[in-house]
Amino acid sequence: MSAHHNTNSIQHLYEGDQSKLYSGVMQHHTDIASPESKKQVGRIWRVFWILLIVTVVEVLLGMYGYQWGMPRGLTNAFFLILTLFKASFIVSVFMHLGDEIRSFLIMVLIPLTLFIWFVIAFLADGGFWLHMNSTAVTR
Repeated sequence: MSAHHNTNSIQHLYEGDQSKLYSGVMQHHTDIASPESKKQVGRIWRVFWILLIVTVVEVLLGMYGYQWGMPRGLTNAFFLILTLFKASFIVSVFMHLGDEIRSFLIMVLIPLTLFIWFVIAFLADGGFWLHMNSTAVTR
């Protein structure tokens, strides 16, 4: 038998479907009542509840924020803050960037920040161009 089909070797986890490698199979949690398993399950439930609460707040804000008399700018600011919180939380937990070293985080966050600035700059430029063309005097 070739090394590719040898299940005694760890190599088979790196070839083909790698979901077993990243799903915790390598941690050998065979007892669901073990402290490690309980800690992991508790972390999953904590993430679930945090994301659920933020999502419910966003939905309620979207449905009733204007009726409650909140200014549109404040509502938009809350949406932006909650969306950025959820995105950073998801990236931190599910993409495991919360466990990474600082230089790797900076390597990911600086290009993301520059990309957001790039989008805002082009939207502002497009808005200026649209305003300039709509107010131009035609001869």
